[in-house]
Amino acid sequence: MNLSTDHLAIRTTCAYCGVGCGVQATPKDDGGFAIAGDKLHPANLGRLCVKGSALGETVGLEGRLLYPQVREADGLRRVSWDEALGQVADKWKSIIAEHGPDAVALYVSGQLLTEDYYVANKLMKGYVGSANIDTNSRLCMSSAVAGYKRAFGEDLVPVCYDDLELADMIVLVGSNTAWCHPILFQRILKAKEARPEMKLVVIDPRRTATCELADLHLPVKAGTDVWLFNGLLSYLSRIGAVDPQFIEQHTNGFEAALDVARADCADPAVVAKICRIELPLLLEFYELFAATRKTITAYSMGVNQSSAGTDKANAIINCHLIGGRLGKPGMGPFSITGQPNAMGGREVGGLANMLAAHMDLERAEHRDVVQTFWDSPVMADKGGLKAVDLFQAIEAGKVKSVWVIATNPVVSLPDADQARRALEKCELVISSDIMQDTDTTAYADVLLPALGWGEKDGTVTNSERRISRQRAFLAAPGEALPDWQILSLFAQHMGYSGFDFDGQYDVFDEHARLSGFRNAIGDVPRAFDMSGLAGLDQRQYNDLEPTQWPVRRTASGELQVEVRLFKDNVYAHADGKARFIATAPRAPMHAVSEDYPLSLNTGRVRDQWHTMTRTGKSATLADHIAESFVDMHPQDALLSGVREGELARVTSEWGAMVARVQHGGGIPRGSVFIPIHWNGQTASDARVGALVNPVVDPVSGEPEFKHTPVRVEQFRVNWHGFILSRDALNLDSVAHWTRIQGREFARYELAGRNTVKDYSAWSRELLGVNDPDADWLEYEDKTAGVYRAVHVVNDRIEQCIFMSPRQDMPSRAWLASLFVKEQLSEIDRVGLLVGMPVEKGADTGPTVCSCFGVGRNTICNAIIEKDLKTVPEVTACLKAGGNCGSCVPEIKKILVQTRVEAAEAQ
Repeated sequence: MNLSTDHLAIRTTCAYCGVGCGVQATPKDDGGFAIAGDKLHPANLGRLCVKGSALGETVGLEGRLLYPQVREADGLRRVSWDEALGQVADKWKSIIAEHGPDAVALYVSGQLLTEDYYVANKLMKGYVGSANIDTNSRLCMSSAVAGYKRAFGEDLVPVCYDDLELADMIVLVGSNTAWCHPILFQRILKAKEARPEMKLVVIDPRRTATCELADLHLPVKAGTDVWLFNGLLSYLSRIGAVDPQFIEQHTNGFEAALDVARADCADPAVVAKICRIELPLLLEFYELFAATRKTITAYSMGVNQSSAGTDKANAIINCHLIGGRLGKPGMGPFSITGQPNAMGGREVGGLANMLAAHMDLERAEHRDVVQTFWDSPVMADKGGLKAVDLFQAIEAGKVKSVWVIATNPVVSLPDADQARRALEKCELVISSDIMQDTDTTAYADVLLPALGWGEKDGTVTNSERRISRQRAFLAAPGEALPDWQILSLFAQHMGYSGFDFDGQYDVFDEHARLSGFRNAIGDVPRAFDMSGLAGLDQRQYNDLEPTQWPVRRTASGELQVEVRLFKDNVYAHADGKARFIATAPRAPMHAVSEDYPLSLNTGRVRDQWHTMTRTGKSATLADHIAESFVDMHPQDALLSGVREGELARVTSEWGAMVARVQHGGGIPRGSVFIPIHWNGQTASDARVGALVNPVVDPVSGEPEFKHTPVRVEQFRVNWHGFILSRDALNLDSVAHWTRIQGREFARYELAGRNTVKDYSAWSRELLGVNDPDADWLEYEDKTAGVYRAVHVVNDRIEQCIFMSPRQDMPSRAWLASLFVKEQLSEIDRVGLLVGMPVEKGADTGPTVCSCFGVGRNTICNAIIEKDLKTVPEVTACLKAGGNCGSCVPEIKKILVQTRVEAAEAQ
C-alpha cells in the first residue's frame, strides 16, 4: 500500500467467514476504494483471501434496495419510513392482540452486526414476549453451540488462533479449510513449513483441496463421525492414553460415555468397516492422536450439518477430555465458525433457545436477570421456533407474520420450496435487505432498505472470540438505515421504551454492561463477560482494537483478557466440572434407496459466499467456477446415464434442480456434491436447498445438509450456447441458463430444448437487436448446427452469442478480454467469425488464481516453456498462489498433469 495514503485508510473487518480478517479500505482518486489486509489485525496479519480482496467489487449500488416499499395490487409503492414501519407495527399489534406474541417472528442472520442482533433479541424476547427469533446460524453453527454447552455448561470455544501454530497435530474434521477458511489454512501451512514434523490430518468423505496438503486423509463414509470418535475414545482408554486425575477432579460422566462408546466401537476393525476406511489408516490416526498431546481438532459444517451434529461435536470433545487436552497452548476442540458474526449472534442470544449474554432461556433466574436489566414489560419464558420449525409453522398458519433480515431462506433453507410456500401463505412478510430482487424479497409485502458492508458500523466476533470493529467508509445510499436503527424505530412505533439509543456505540455499551450484570449468579460466574468494555464513549468505541472475551477490568482499571479458556480447569456447569456426553452412534435419518440411490452432500466453493447476493456481483469471483455442478464418481455417472460436461437433473423427495456433471476426482462412489450458492437471480433452476431434506438434529435443530438421498438423470437439450452482453437479458424462454458477472458485461450459459429454425432471427430477438442495419457479424453451419453472431456498436463489441449441439465451445476467457477493448481490430473480427483467437496466447484459459487473474493455459504454458517443477516456482513466475494460497492445491495438480502429459508426448 502507498504509505502516503495509510493515514486515510479505514480499518474494518471482512464481511465473509468467521476467521474475521482485518481489512483496510483506502480511498482512490477515481472515488473508489482499494481493499487490502490489515497488517495490524491479529486474525490475518495483512493477508486476505480472494473473496476479501474482491470486496471492493461488491459495493456498487447496482440492484440495491434504496427506499422503503410496500406491495400493493399493482406492484411495489415507495413510502416513507414512518409509513412502512407504522403499517408493520399496526399489523403486529393486531396479530399479537388476537393470536398472542408467538404468532409473529424474526428470522435473522450471521451477516448482522452484534449491535443489530442485540436490538432484535431485546425487542422480541423482552418486549414482544416471544422467543420466535432464529437465525441462519441455526443452519451452520447450532450443533457446535449445543455440543459446547453440554460439555462445558456454556457456549465456549476454548482455543485461539495462535494455538494452531503451537499444536503438534491438527485434525480437520468436515472442513475444506483451504477453500472455506483460507487464511486460517495458510497459518497452519506456514506453521507446518516452520516445523515439518507437525502433522495435518483431514477427515472428510471427499478428497478436497485441503487433503492435497495433508499428511493423512481419512475418507470416512458420510455420517460416521460418531463411530470414528467413539472408537478413538475406546482406543485411548484401552491403551492408557488418559489423564485419570483430570477425569476424577474436573469431569463427570466418563464411565457412561465410555460404556456407550465401547458398545459399538471397541473393535477398530468394526469401526473401520462402518466408516469404510482401511484398518491400517484408522489405526495410524488413532496412534497419532494418542501419541500427540498437543492436538487441535478443528471441525466445521461436515460435523455440524447433521441430524447427529451435536453428538458428533461431543464425541470429538470427549476425546480431548479423556486426556485433559484443553486449556493449554496448542490443544483443544475448535469449532470453526461459518459466518462473520455467528459468534456475535451467539453472544446476544441470537438463537430461539438462548438468552442474551450466554444466559439460558429455560432458567427462571436468568430470565429475571435479563428482564431486570432491560426493565422490560415481559420476558419470553420458553424456547421459540427454530428455523425449520418456524417456516413449517408459517405455512401451517400458526405464525402470521415473519420479518426476514439479511438472509435469503428461499434459497438457503432445507426443503426450500416449503419455505417459498410458507412465505406465499404468510399474512405479512417483511424483508430488510440490501438487494431489491432476491428469491425471498419476491414474497415480501414490505421491503426495508438496510445498510451493507462498507456502509454499516458496529462490531463482529470471530471464531476465536475476538471482537473487531466493522467500520463504515461509504455513505449511506438512498434512505437505507442500519438494522439496529430500523428495529429501534419499529419498537418505538410499537410503543416500547428502551430503544432510544444514541448510536451503535450506545447499543454496544448496553450489551457489554449486561454481560457483567449479576454475573456471579450461581456457583460459577458466566465465562462470557465483556464488561471490561462497558462505559466506552463514542470515540473510544470508534478506536476499539480487536479484543477477545472474556475481557474484564481489574481493581486498578486495567483490561484483563483471557485468550485461552479453561486454564484453571473450571467449567461453566454448576459444579465447575466438564461433562463427558454419551454419544450413541446413529445413521442419517433418510437412507438411500432404489429410487434415490445417491447421497447428496452440499457445501461451498472457493470464490463464492452463501446465496451470492454479494459475491455474485464480482467479476473476479465469477471466473473460477461459473456454474453450479454435480460432482460425482464416473461409475455413478455411467449408471445414471449422464456424462461429464452435460447437464443433469438431480431429484430428491423434496425437490429438483439442474446442474452440470463433473468428475472432480475426490468424490466416493454412492455420493454426489453440489454447491449451495446459486439462486433464482443467477440461474434458472439451481437452488440445491430445494433438494435437501428437512430433518434436523434433535438437540440443536440444525438441518442435515450433508446427507439427502437423490437420483441423477439426464437433462435432455437440443443445443448449448452462451451469450456475453453489456445489457441485462430476459431469458425466461430458454430451458436452462446461468448468469455470470463479467467485467463490463454479463455472461449467460444456455441450453435449450426448442428447435431453432432461423438462428439469426431468433438470436436477434433474444438479444434485443431490432435494427436491421446493426453491425451484425454472423457465421452459420446448418449441417453441424453451429451458429455464432456478434453485435458491434461503434467498433466496440456489444454482445455475442455462440450456439452448438455440443457443449464444448470457444473459450469464454478470450471473448471476455474483447469486452475491455475500446475498438475491435480486424484480427479480433476474424477470430470472432472462426470462433477462436488468432493471436497466440490470447486465450488464458479458465481462471485458477483469482487473486491475480491467472488462467490455466497461462500456467500450463509457463510450466512447459520455463520447465517449472514446483508451486513456488510457478508463484515466482506468475504470482499465482502468492496471495491467499487457496489455489495452491489446484496448481499442484496442474503441475503434475502438465508434466506427465508433456512426458507422454515426447
